[in-house]
Amino acid sequence: MTDDGTKFSADPEWLPHRIDPAAGMLQFLRIPRSDLAAPQFLADRTPATAADEAFLPLGGMVDLVPATGPLHFVFHTAFCRSTLLVRALDIPGVAAGLSEPGILVSLTNLGEAGRPLVAPMLDLLSRPHGRAGGEREAAVVVKPTNHANRLIPALLDARPDARAVLMTNPLPAFLAAVVRKGMMGRRWGRQLYLEMMGYAGMDLGMDAREQFSMTDLQAAGLAWFLNQRYFAMLLDRYPERLRTLDGDVFDVRRADTIAAIAGLFDLPLDAAQAARVAEGPVFATHSKRGGDFGATAAKDSERANSPLVEEEIAQVGQWISMIADQAGLAVPVTRRAPLL
Repeated sequence: MTDDGTKFSADPEWLPHRIDPAAGMLQFLRIPRSDLAAPQFLADRTPATAADEAFLPLGGMVDLVPATGPLHFVFHTAFCRSTLLVRALDIPGVAAGLSEPGILVSLTNLGEAGRPLVAPMLDLLSRPHGRAGGEREAAVVVKPTNHANRLIPALLDARPDARAVLMTNPLPAFLAAVVRKGMMGRRWGRQLYLEMMGYAGMDLGMDAREQFSMTDLQAAGLAWFLNQRYFAMLLDRYPERLRTLDGDVFDVRRADTIAAIAGLFDLPLDAAQAARVAEGPVFATHSKRGGDFGATAAKDSERANSPLVEEEIAQVGQWISMIADQAGLAVPVTRRAPLL
């Protein structure tokens, strides 16, 4: 249904979801506060009922005056536990965690045409959720898809008060995750390389034939490297607002990580509360697929690990290290401005 937009300003459960540029419409989905941390990405959600979907003409955006609140970000390079982190930060009464909102995919796909819509969409995402007694949660923490990383400067410029974590992991862990995804994971790695070259590329001294001849993991490794380089440039541009986080360190130091991010994002969460979150149920289930995390991880590891894969990952790692040395870049970027 098409709506006049009044309720979208007042109710943060109505999330902007998708822009239809041809029709000039903005789709909203109503997602209850209690469902925000469900395993499925917000971009993949569908309306539970017809009453949970509404459309607003883009021209009606000028009439929306949402009650905005603090907004912060978790940016990432994929496969580094960023989904788990934002789920851990989704703490009723403290902060709402939004994992990969669909509207950021739409803004990315629109390119430059979508830039004027960045600020109003972030205002809608930042509406604070309430709780009994009329108190408002301190902030909204948004984890965009890594395919929206090209938007990072626009997102940070639109919200000068926002701070962000740049989350990544060592190359071997990244490549192992690509392998675990099977053929589609390897294809994804090649696509990510093309994507990164489109907005954060560099002259690698390879012609089109040489690039086509790369293995899947070489292409994925270069995508990882280009994202490290891009994050390094962001750290130079926004030195006071960004901190880096190694996903493997987060896994080992969960409570410390949550407490440090609470400090960075001004969340009302002390060390004892952070420790309780770190020991809670969010870490027992798979952050993307649900179910027992240990069993799922063991199954994925069993089907993907082999001496040949380990050898290939090591060889790609050596190659990327040479490229990084030639570029004068220390990787991973977590060596700079670490959160912990």
